[in-house]
Amino acid sequence: MISKYTYKGLTWVDLESPTEEELVHIMEEYSIPVLVGEEMHTKSFQSKIDLHPNFIYLILYFPKISHKNNKGLEQEIDFVVGNKFIITVHYEFIESLHEFSKTFEVDAILEKKMDVDHAGFLFYHLIKTLYMNSRYQLNDVNMLLRDTEKKIFEGTETRMVATISNINRTLLDFRQALRFHKEVLGEFELAAKQFFGEKFGYYLSSILSEYTKTQYILDSHKEILDDLRDTNDSLLASKTNETMKILTILTFLTMPVIVISSIFVMNTSFVLITSKVEFYFVLASMLLTSIIIFIYFKSKKWL
Repeated sequence: MISKYTYKGLTWVDLESPTEEELVHIMEEYSIPVLVGEEMHTKSFQSKIDLHPNFIYLILYFPKISHKNNKGLEQEIDFVVGNKFIITVHYEFIESLHEFSKTFEVDAILEKKMDVDHAGFLFYHLIKTLYMNSRYQLNDVNMLLRDTEKKIFEGTETRMVATISNINRTLLDFRQALRFHKEVLGEFELAAKQFFGEKFGYYLSSILSEYTKTQYILDSHKEILDDLRDTNDSLLASKTNETMKILTILTFLTMPVIVISSIFVMNTSFVLITSKVEFYFVLASMLLTSIIIFIYFKSKKWL
């Protein structure tokens, strides 16, 4: 599907899951080489950037959190940035691009002031929207981290193991999507200065700043999650040790009773209990032995 937007002499063409015919039409209209067209038609393996005589071609992956399975996904976006046009290609619906298109249309209708000397400025505003959307998603993760912290100290450490693992997987997928951005944007800065001129340098620095802010929040969330995992593991270990301590104490308390009772049920020729009084005496000795062990444990502060 092709969506085309124009604003002050600039054109943004958005292609969502384009057909071969649609790609050929765009390639012919904007003089895009066949090799680039083939890359735009299929999903790539990693982010990249190429400088061509009449445009800059780059591929970036952006993270998306799937709320169905709490798993992070990668969404590929191909950018073709020319002097008076920008083309975006993606293979599924991307909410942040849709939001940017609505803003783009409103700005065009209201004639709001926007830096639009060339399509590099459009790329700046577009990439800024994409990174802002990534930070919104990280804010959702932050709320989940706060909720997890609260539940850890409410005594639900065992259930939190799976929750912490799911959050960790989400952050790892997030990091996986952004792993090449720094290198690609660094190369884009060099190419864009050559393509658009040195005056565009401020906006290129702002693009890198948007990435840096997103990466900083991601790293901070990962550090907090690691601390929460360590705390949860410590509480689990403490609870396990307490359980083992109680079981050990119960074993020592019941051991004299078991030993004494075993002696009197042995099949021997000696009859040790001949009356009720002697039977009650044996019971009393069992109870007294357990009480003595209990008092000893108390004196040692093991209880």
